[in-house]
Amino acid sequence: MATVTDDLSPSVAHDDESRRRGWRQIREWVTVIVVAVVIATLLRTFVVQQYYIAGPSMETTLWGNDRVLVNKLAYRVGDPQRGDVIVFDRITTNGDTVQHDDLIKRVIGLSGETVEIRDCQVLIDGTPIVEPWLADVAPEVSPESNCGTANLDPVQVGENQVFLIGDNRPMSFDSRMFGPIDRDLIRGKAMLVIWPFDSITLL
Repeated sequence: MATVTDDLSPSVAHDDESRRRGWRQIREWVTVIVVAVVIATLLRTFVVQQYYIAGPSMETTLWGNDRVLVNKLAYRVGDPQRGDVIVFDRITTNGDTVQHDDLIKRVIGLSGETVEIRDCQVLIDGTPIVEPWLADVAPEVSPESNCGTANLDPVQVGENQVFLIGDNRPMSFDSRMFGPIDRDLIRGKAMLVIWPFDSITLL
């Protein structure tokens, strides 16, 4: 009597198992990629973000085309400190148009302090501060060419505010012009120059 069997030949069974393994590998790779994208998105949104430097306002600390890594959690667990380099949201309005620009500057004045400039020297609460981040300037250069704003009347930094100035004083649009900014406008603290590779350095 003839019998019918569902058993597959060894070659067919081997092909079927190979296909299953192939699909498993595809699913695994898709899962890895999706998880990696989700993690990268979360990191960029909440933890770190890369910013591109445009313009000369932070020379010679940062140069045009540099890319910096910004820690977006820095001021959720701590306070800005004098000398920190930060990225912040500069909001401007023109009629009904509201524009947001990410700018990078250095923290000079902190909440409750009074910032003043006399003959290019920054004073905090009447006391001159040391600024090792500034480039050396030839003594024959005029004060205006040296620092842009040679003198600034005392400015009180409000609660939860900071006073910002770019390292390239003659070429920086900063708190000397638009005043202190609110802390909640700070995007994060610039931690590291990551590009170009030969300029990698901590800030």
